Amino acid sequence: MAAAPRDEAAPRRLLSRLRAVMAEAEAPAARLAALVRLVADELAAEVCSIYVMRPGEILELVATEGLRQDAVHRTRLRVGEGIVGTVAAEARPLNLPDAQNHPAFAYRPETGEEPFASMLAVPLLRAGRVLGVLAVQTREARLYTEPEVEALETVAMLLAELVLGLRPPPRDRDEVPRALAGTLPRVFEGVGLTPGIALGPAVRHGARPPLAAVLATDPAAERERLEAAVAAMHAGLDTLLAGSAGLVSGSAETREVFEAYRLIAADAGWLARIRDAVAAGLTAEAAVERELAELRARMRRVRDAYLRERLADLEDAAGRLIDHLAGGSRAEGLPQGFILLARRLGPAELLDYHGRGLAGLLLEEGSPTAHATIIARALEVPLLAGCRGAVDSAEEGETVLLDAEEGRLILRPESEIVSGYEAALAARSARRAALAETATLPPMTADGVRVSVLMNAGLAADLAQLDSCGAEGIGLFRTEIAWLARGGLPDPDAEEAFYARVVEAAGARPVLFRTIDLGGDKLLPGFPHGEEENPALGWRSLRIGLDRPAMLRRQLRALLRATAGRTLRVMFPMVTTVEEFRAAKAILRAETAQLRRAGRAPEQVLVGAMLEVPALVWQLPALLDEADFLSIGSNDLTQFLFAADRGNPRLAGRYDFLSAPVLDLLAEVAAAAAAASVPLSLCGEAASRPLEALAVLGVGIRAVSMPASAVPAVKAMVRGLDLGAFTRFLAGLRRSAHGGRSLRAEIAAWARDHGLSF
Repeated sequence: MAAAPRDEAAPRRLLSRLRAVMAEAEAPAARLAALVRLVADELAAEVCSIYVMRPGEILELVATEGLRQDAVHRTRLRVGEGIVGTVAAEARPLNLPDAQNHPAFAYRPETGEEPFASMLAVPLLRAGRVLGVLAVQTREARLYTEPEVEALETVAMLLAELVLGLRPPPRDRDEVPRALAGTLPRVFEGVGLTPGIALGPAVRHGARPPLAAVLATDPAAERERLEAAVAAMHAGLDTLLAGSAGLVSGSAETREVFEAYRLIAADAGWLARIRDAVAAGLTAEAAVERELAELRARMRRVRDAYLRERLADLEDAAGRLIDHLAGGSRAEGLPQGFILLARRLGPAELLDYHGRGLAGLLLEEGSPTAHATIIARALEVPLLAGCRGAVDSAEEGETVLLDAEEGRLILRPESEIVSGYEAALAARSARRAALAETATLPPMTADGVRVSVLMNAGLAADLAQLDSCGAEGIGLFRTEIAWLARGGLPDPDAEEAFYARVVEAAGARPVLFRTIDLGGDKLLPGFPHGEEENPALGWRSLRIGLDRPAMLRRQLRALLRATAGRTLRVMFPMVTTVEEFRAAKAILRAETAQLRRAGRAPEQVLVGAMLEVPALVWQLPALLDEADFLSIGSNDLTQFLFAADRGNPRLAGRYDFLSAPVLDLLAEVAAAAAAASVPLSLCGEAASRPLEALAVLGVGIRAVSMPASAVPAVKAMVRGLDLGAFTRFLAGLRRSAHGGRSLRAEIAAWARDHGLSF
């Protein structure tokens, strides 16, 4: 194996000769042919080939030096097939001294590549998209050096700009239907993170024009341009965030988001790598794009959800840097009421778009704890996550319908669908105005039964809605959300101050604090979660707290101090056995006793358990002897009851909350809690939908907690409900149900017949 090229200066000379080739005014095909000859010559390779991505994730050989010329436009590989397809799928180079014995090698006889042993293949990357693959091959077994790999990656950057203008030859009949498909409606399923519906023209985030130049003619001048753009970027951020002072000052979490973003934007590491690339001969814009491409490739291999989310902040900062280099902004000249489609988005970018008419947002890689999600929630921008492939499928300016409540994105919706949604939006506006008038009215049923309608919260930004939505308190405060937004364990004093603000905002209204619910899909950076085959069933929630008692004691101490002189209501999540609940209570009692001696304890401490694990149902007598209150977590309870991952789209809608098994279980818990005089509530997605909330009330539960946006509609349902009549109807319906079937249709029909419209 050759450990180094015969000519150490070849990579530098290659970049120098590239300038001359790219300056020649030739047709793209001729330029590609010149490039492959040049690369093969300078890297002492017998073969250099270019593959370009075609519709349907097909890689087509478009130019080669060393393989058979009649293979051009004939040889095709699927993404993930062969070494070239693997490079495209993983968006990272492969440097193989013995390529034909690699497990991914795929033999194509028409190319005549049998004699060649080694292969170095690098992806053609542009704005996070793989546009093709560049590969070199030699007869000898050869491992290319790092300078050679970097030189080939620079060539790949040039090619990425060049192949943007290439179009496939009209050869396949199936390309006519593919073109037609671009004019037909297309529906994507996702998950709503911020509720709302929006209809408007599509704007694709991250679509930047091709680079004017990749190789610099004057590296010193490029360095000056870069430093001026970095200074302008930081100054622009200061101006932007100062102009959003009202939002920033209203929430500790949003302040923390922007502080974290400032640190990322000013980080010396990524900026130093960009400066090194400029010194090596790239233009400032090309150096930023190269750094972004390498970051994206590394992030593809990172499994930690939080670390992957931070890529959005880096892309945000890098994009702003490119804007300053180009002298303009990506968010200028946008149509009013547009729908933004993005894979990821940083917080400052979201503020930019919001100020220019943003109506709705799709994030293919969005999550509840992403910085953009936190800001979207504060701005009340409808946000839909998931919908993989939507960004690539959308065309700039075409009509998009984003429904973050049903979890649906429709590209190019038909006129009937648009008319239907426009009517629904108008009716919703009228209904919202009517519901606002009832926000201050008590949630009393038509036959005089008092119901408690509470809201869920997790951020200081949520507290402003406590008064406006008409909730009677906070039935679930998710303490881990602020930890995840911060990106680590909070300072004890800051955590105490945060909880104190929550209690102060609630006033005399109850707040049920849930202790940290980490694990599963909520991973805290720096915390040793470890790999698990079934994380939802693994080391999470109270299990972590009991195994790491110092962390649990620290949080309980902050809660106790924050509620000194008041009533603290604290509940432990995912209790599986009564013994676990007793162990958690013992830790709380010890912390309470210590603070009482110091005169800083709450006046009263009420301790509850979340009923999420079905095994706890058969321990109810012992649990009700120990607990001051119970809260049913509908999301995890139904997930575990049906053994169905609620995050798996293949199982979405397969098992219904309004089925006899679920309602029978809820009725059993409600009866046991009432007999023991233990307050019982239900929180989770089920409580946020009026029809499901109706069924929950019908089985005997009298307190429900939901997102603030759902409170007015549920209160309106409660005020129009004859609960006695519905309870009798539901009891008879449950007795007649067989085979665990859904009762949704019958419950909905009863609601319609009795004037309850949702």
